[in-house]
Amino acid sequence: MLYRKIEHEIEAFLKSDSNKILLVDGARQVGKSFIIRHVGQRLFENYVEINLQTDAIGERLFADVHTLADFYLQLGAIGGMKLQQKHNTLVFLDEIQAYPHLLTLLKFLKADDRYTYIASGSLLGVTLMQTPSIPVGSISVRQMFPLDFEEFLIANGFSNDTISALREKFEAREALNESLHNRVMSLFRRYLLTGGLPDAVNMFLEEFNIPKIREIQKEIRTYYAMDASRYDLERKLKIRRVYEMIPSNLENKKKRIIVKNIEGKEGKQFSDYQDEFDYLISSGIALDVTAISNPKFPLIESARKNLLKLYLNDVGLLTGLLYGDNLKPILDDVRSINLGTVYESVVAQELKAHGHALYYYDNKQNGEVDFMIDDFQSLSVLPIEVKSGKDYSVHSALSHFVSNEEYTVNQGFVMYQERVFKSRGRILYVPIYFSMFL
Repeated sequence: MLYRKIEHEIEAFLKSDSNKILLVDGARQVGKSFIIRHVGQRLFENYVEINLQTDAIGERLFADVHTLADFYLQLGAIGGMKLQQKHNTLVFLDEIQAYPHLLTLLKFLKADDRYTYIASGSLLGVTLMQTPSIPVGSISVRQMFPLDFEEFLIANGFSNDTISALREKFEAREALNESLHNRVMSLFRRYLLTGGLPDAVNMFLEEFNIPKIREIQKEIRTYYAMDASRYDLERKLKIRRVYEMIPSNLENKKKRIIVKNIEGKEGKQFSDYQDEFDYLISSGIALDVTAISNPKFPLIESARKNLLKLYLNDVGLLTGLLYGDNLKPILDDVRSINLGTVYESVVAQELKAHGHALYYYDNKQNGEVDFMIDDFQSLSVLPIEVKSGKDYSVHSALSHFVSNEEYTVNQGFVMYQERVFKSRGRILYVPIYFSMFL
């Protein structure tokens, strides 16, 4: 079974005496149902699971449920004698986005407090925006992502003690020895191919069969495209178009969304596609990086939402689109192949999984810095440049940025492939795999 860090959060929440119901949000196929089922069956004597998406296309038992009495009637028909008391009965409402009205009902289920509840959904961000009566104060939302690199290392046999030792190395700015560096870097490259979607990772562990992994990823991309078509019929083609444009946008110099390319129409503005962007971001299938005009803490104060970069939510989906079944661009580091987009994508994925809001800096005079995040401990900004090749010391924008005393910057990071930490003024060169500890 794959180790997921969110398991401890779910367990702690279910053991607590919280006055809220936990909602686990995330894109399809990131492992939400599996981990909730695993924790729920272990903690509770009585476990009842209802897949509301299956119900919506089948019996529709919950389609017209709007009161507690109606809900308990249908729940009793499914749970039967498993429904006992709050302390020993867990009801898992899976794919709750299929019935938005049940999100409103959660407030009353919690107030009645007859059983313990947990819910999940693959488009909860979108559904909550469309729910007329959000149960504020009654739900606690946790976002779930594909496996990050730390979880991928554990899946490949690294112990928690080893991970802790790696973290200590990072915090002390000490390089790994040559053999361990090569081992971690080898797995990092395989992570670029596999990504963190559980089905793809399991296939990697069972048999490193790249065609089979690519088939899994292709199927998941199809699911994402189908989801993007389901909820907004008027805009479904534009949503799919924006989603399908993400890899090609990332290959451009600026990497950001060019509005006129979405439909090939001049005169279109960013605001014309705001709903489409919001959908892709809220659904979890795209990661947003917003431009900032004034790089000072806190970054949100100078965010320019009309200058947007989007990344796919999983680096394995990207490498599948770019390189298909060919392993050489990643594993052999082919010199003619620029892996900049891939390396940026994996860093974006790591930062997002760790809860960071992502920004970038772009200035006509000074150039662009790939990522910027808030450092809440020091009340400063951490700029991050990602380098995939040998020219890692070329970063004029970052150099200008850290030398400007007007900005709240203590240090800038360059993530690169080399083994050692290097410090040049305020710029620290960091082995790329240590992005898992940012």
